Amino acid sequence: MNDTDTERPPAMPALSERPRVRIEVVRDRSATSKVDEGFIRVRRLELKNHYEDGSESDTYPYDCAERTAMDAVGIVLHTHDGRVCLRSSIRPPLAFRVGYSLPLPGNDDPTLFEIPAGLVEADEHGEEGLAGCAARETQEEVGLAVEAIAFSRLGVGVYLTPGLIAEKIHFFHAVVDPDAAGVPSLDGSPVEERAKVEWVPLEAALEACADGRIEDIKTELALRRLSDHLHTV
Repeated sequence: MNDTDTERPPAMPALSERPRVRIEVVRDRSATSKVDEGFIRVRRLELKNHYEDGSESDTYPYDCAERTAMDAVGIVLHTHDGRVCLRSSIRPPLAFRVGYSLPLPGNDDPTLFEIPAGLVEADEHGEEGLAGCAARETQEEVGLAVEAIAFSRLGVGVYLTPGLIAEKIHFFHAVVDPDAAGVPSLDGSPVEERAKVEWVPLEAALEACADGRIEDIKTELALRRLSDHLHTV
């Protein structure tokens, strides 16, 4: 038997092109809406810092964003053969980057590949609640029924943009079988529809983070944490 007779395993798929979406602004309600209504609310505050030595700062203005569901879970679904789940997501603010003064040229592509993620509901408390949220979001976004007990923490929670919002994201991972996936139930939002779900080797996903095909920071952090975890178990 020579090398040409040796049976080789099929090549694992690389990350594909993300879907192309064009976003139209049908109406801009900024001038007629209150800052404290809507999904995201803005608190326009005047603050003062009080320091340990008894001194204090001048009063200064500060804007904070907030929402009812503050924290989120980021979910790393991975397989026994080393693949991870990535999902395309529509992020409308990215469509408006071309209208800003940017240090480098930008584009209006609003689609990113990310790990599945979702907001923690008001009744999802403690570690059990967070794992339950991971299970619920996995069903909604990927179509996989995974028990909450199958999820494990992937490091501590982190703040993403603490200068703007107090959101913390909690990372969980689980080993799953992609062939068991059904139709994602989704949450009814147009930013979730027509998502492309990909199962790619972890190494290929990390390469995509390095070369800019994956631009979402929570996704890169979660993938690197998974890589570290797999190399220590």
